[in-house]
Amino acid sequence: MQSSALTVNQYIDELSEDRKEAIKKLRAVIKKNLPKGFEEGMGYGMIGYVVPKSIYPAGYHCDPKKPLPFVALASQKNSTNLYHMGIYAYKPLHEWFVKEYAKRVVGKLDMGKSCIRFKKIEHIPFDLIGELMTKISVKQWIAFYEKSIKR
Repeated sequence: MQSSALTVNQYIDELSEDRKEAIKKLRAVIKKNLPKGFEEGMGYGMIGYVVPKSIYPAGYHCDPKKPLPFVALASQKNSTNLYHMGIYAYKPLHEWFVKEYAKRVVGKLDMGKSCIRFKKIEHIPFDLIGELMTKISVKQWIAFYEKSIKR
């Protein structure tokens, strides 16, 4: 479900009340813990957190006109999803997250390569998501990204 919202507030306003609550809480945690330099905006029909072109002028290799994506937040058909490209690009971070999730949350982790799916708001480990956001700086993300696309 890709939104055509042009602003983050418009995106949130379009959500059902239960999804609105989850997205608002996740957004607040992300913004509180995201390292300096990343910017919030809309991208690919989701709330996105990117490395702005003022910091990384090369942009995203799939579309160099766009800034380098890092994290996204979306309300999908059956879940609230957090997309964290650092988990996909940096195996030690992925391993840390999986281990920490098992310690903090009862139930199975529903996760793809970069996507973490939450079917119920009460299963979202907001403290863990906050900690995850602190793990990669803009400089580190650019380095991981450049290393992975130059393979």
